[in-house]
Amino acid sequence: MKKPLIGIAGSILLTKYGSSEGYRRAYVNEDYVQSVLQNGGIPVIIPVVDSLEAVDAYIDQIDALILSGGHDVTPQYYGEEPKPKIGQTWELRDWFESNLLEKALERKMPVLGICRGLQIMNVFHGGSLWQDLTYMENIEVRHMQGNMPDQTTHLVDVEEGSKLYEMMGQEKYVMVNTYHHQAVRDLGEGFRVTAKSADGVVEAIENDDYPFYVGVQWHPEMLHQSVPIMNNLFAGLIQAAQ
Repeated sequence: MKKPLIGIAGSILLTKYGSSEGYRRAYVNEDYVQSVLQNGGIPVIIPVVDSLEAVDAYIDQIDALILSGGHDVTPQYYGEEPKPKIGQTWELRDWFESNLLEKALERKMPVLGICRGLQIMNVFHGGSLWQDLTYMENIEVRHMQGNMPDQTTHLVDVEEGSKLYEMMGQEKYVMVNTYHHQAVRDLGEGFRVTAKSADGVVEAIENDDYPFYVGVQWHPEMLHQSVPIMNNLFAGLIQAAQ
């Protein structure tokens, strides 16, 4: 059986040192690539471009889509002005990934959103975000763990009966890593929350109207070697693509 092509929406990295300082590089972290390969897919990195023609061509070629982590979503996309603690945004990336999503959903293509990926999925469907977790009340869990990305930091409570619950081996409580300062505020249309942290932060969402449309707030690709069950997210996406 032909292995499915899994598109990984990329970002831009600015070189900070040396003769090419300031040079822009299209990239994704290698963990995304290895997570797809390890679980039976063929990874394809999708660079951010200002072209609807390119969006159509990308979606025509791939079998599933991963939306990767990175920039904060531009708050005007959900009707707000930027607050003082918002991080770096990139409106072109928001536009590009929104159009990728639109075309992917027209084809009922499996989609996995990771960290920022979950957030752009939520905003695309009319939801909103907390621009920084300090604007929420009763935050009692550390959601930015610092270094050691292959280690877990806090528990999430997984909703029984969800796709996530099945992929996590029907475990009610799962340890995850955490690298975010924003979170879902108002839930996008059609989604349900399928995991939360102990302080109520949304950690996963999914939409049952599509074969596979799942977002997680943590980074399973960083855990694919140290926490084997995290591979089930990628395996589930790839299986849906077949």
